[in-house]
Amino acid sequence: MKSILKSLAIVGLVAGFAASVSAATTTMSGVISDSMCGASHAKMTAGHAGMTDRACALACVKAGGKYVFVADGKVYNIANQSFADLGKNAGETVNLTGDVSGDTITVSKVAMEKKK
Repeated sequence: MKSILKSLAIVGLVAGFAASVSAATTTMSGVISDSMCGASHAKMTAGHAGMTDRACALACVKAGGKYVFVADGKVYNIANQSFADLGKNAGETVNLTGDVSGDTITVSKVAMEKKK
């Protein structure tokens, strides 16, 4: 009986710790891209004259890719794909705010980066 109680206590502690570190709201500067191209649209834009990063990202999402966010060379999956500002700002450098958990972000705000 004591071992069962001890096991339950340990499971409770681990679950509590995991819940407290699971997501952290942060704002990052980066580019809204797509899962097919990731950090670089170079292959697609080189093969299609006049294609922009924005057009590439939108085409890849239309073809079944997902929106991703690229910041400091890291590609983050976006949990809430239906967030309206993703399509509006695809291919653009933005300040994105959301809850980050591992390599996934749940977006709460997207704002165009101010030009310097």
